[in-house]
Amino acid sequence: MQSKLTLRLEDKLIREAKSFAAEAEVSVSKLVADYFLLLMAGKSTARKTGAPVTRSLRGVLKGARADQESYHMHLEMKHR
Repeated sequence: MQSKLTLRLEDKLIREAKSFAAEAEVSVSKLVADYFLLLMAGKSTARKTGAPVTRSLRGVLKGARADQESYHMHLEMKHR
């Protein structure tokens, strides 16, 4: 069974959500429903492991050189 839900949001956010939904070819309702499902799926582990985005970043830098020398080399290359 589906029910209606009213949300109060800033006008700018509504415009952006509608634009995003149109580009994704889904309704704003579907976006909201999918987001709630995502939140509920991670509900039991979210407090222990962080938000889904945080969890997705785990291990990204595994084995990366993070010493001061590497950082200085990075800055030199970036600002040449």
